[in-house]
Amino acid sequence: MHTDNCPFCAIPDDDILEENEHALAVRDRSPVSEGHILIITKRHVGDFFELSTKERISTLMLLEKMKQETDRQLQPDGYNIGMNIGEAAGQKIFHVHIHLIPRMKEQTVNGERFVKGVIRHMMSY
Repeated sequence: MHTDNCPFCAIPDDDILEENEHALAVRDRSPVSEGHILIITKRHVGDFFELSTKERISTLMLLEKMKQETDRQLQPDGYNIGMNIGEAAGQKIFHVHIHLIPRMKEQTVNGERFVKGVIRHMMSY
């Protein structure tokens, strides 16, 4: 289902890194770190819990595949994996997407090596 005002419903083919039956992977346009990738469902739905079991599995399989590819390319020391569900949780684009954020030991956020907060506008990065 195409929604005219949803940026995830009209992603150019050239921006797609990888895809499967139910999801696609793209680079985040405002990356938190090098290699920040979004896994986006092909079907326009705002809530992860509204996905079918097949869509969830397919989306998580693509997340794993992109993690393996990122391991090969960047050899990060860790990852943040995130998803905001609902406005109260900081969701801005109401189309299911998962952030895969590679982290290096030398990276810090407010002096910490991990993200304590999850709502971007409340963080200083």
